[in-house]
Amino acid sequence: MYAIVEIAGQQFKVEKDRKVFVHRLAAAEGTSVEFDKVLLVENDGNVAVGTPVVEGAKVTAKVLEHMKGDKVLVFKKKRRKSYQKMNGHRQSFTQILIEEIVG
Repeated sequence: MYAIVEIAGQQFKVEKDRKVFVHRLAAAEGTSVEFDKVLLVENDGNVAVGTPVVEGAKVTAKVLEHMKGDKVLVFKKKRRKSYQKMNGHRQSFTQILIEEIVG
């Protein structure tokens, strides 16, 4: 059984007992969160596609930890103009564990 869920503006394919990295959520570590924007649910070959969401379907997950991703270097340069700029960025992520898919 799997589902396609919209979490923080992005769509993820989730399964039970699977860990997923999503953009930073405003929930404390160890708490449960519930996602109602379920776009598709597949259960033993039966596929339910929402228009735009599946009615009565939800996904429950537990927040494991908040972390930062790897550093991404942003380098800009204009040749022959003596211009170059280096910048770094680390994206904030939340690791969640999918506990239950109802649908």
